[in-house]
Amino acid sequence: MCLAVPGKVLDIEERDGTRMANVDFGGVVKEVCLEYVPDLAVGEYAIVHVGFALQRLDEESARKTLALFEELGLLQEEFGDPWEAAAGGAPPWVTEARAVPGADSGDGAREARQ
Repeated sequence: MCLAVPGKVLDIEERDGTRMANVDFGGVVKEVCLEYVPDLAVGEYAIVHVGFALQRLDEESARKTLALFEELGLLQEEFGDPWEAAAGGAPPWVTEARAVPGADSGDGAREARQ
């Protein structure tokens, strides 16, 4: 799932003509493009989606949203380590893996021999 997540701008720099920032999302810091919100300043909050700041947000709203996302486990889902998640097996909402009858397993040659 891709969320638009509020984050706090930690620093800003221009890189190859593009305004970029390090943004803190409740303890996870990511690099974000600020081109859509060019007047955003250090210390302000923004809604960020797929690496782009889209809109300025007040601090109270940002903190409430981050707390809710944390409570729901969405921050870990959005920013967690994909290697760690893959090593853990199926997502927590999947209780049992089942084969679909008649589905091609991807090994057509083996199935043809049977």
